[in-house]
This record gives sequence, structure tokens and C-alpha cells, in this order.
Amino acid sequence: MKLKDIILLSLSAALVVIGTHLTITEGITLSYPVFMLAIAILFWYRYRKNEALIKDKEQEANKKIKKKK
Repeated sequence: MKLKDIILLSLSAALVVIGTHLTITEGITLSYPVFMLAIAILFWYRYRKNEALIKDKEQEANKKIKKKK
């Protein structure tokens, strides 16, 4: 996991905590954008993680092909 991935995951978790606090103190209408931002960042993290897995699998496949030659 790269540093950017760790930052995205941590930021998403922090926004969930902030959103929960806002829900308790101010109500769901003010915390809704915070939750949506947290979910968007979480989706971005998952996208980056899946792209990295696909890239690693392609590199392994290329290594196997080169070994056979």
C-alpha cells in the first residue's frame, strides 16, 4: 500500500468520525455532505487498489512469458 492510499483511507475514516459528530450535534442535513465526501474518497481508494492489483497481475504474467522464452 502506497502512502497516497494510506492517506485516502485515513481521510475517509476521519470524515466518517466527523460526520458522526456533526449528526449528533447538528443533525443529518449538515453532516450529509461530509458522509458523501467520505464515501467518494473510499471509492477512490478502492479504485486505486484495484488498478494496482490489475497492474501487478499483468506484470507477473509478462514475467512468466519472458521466462518461457
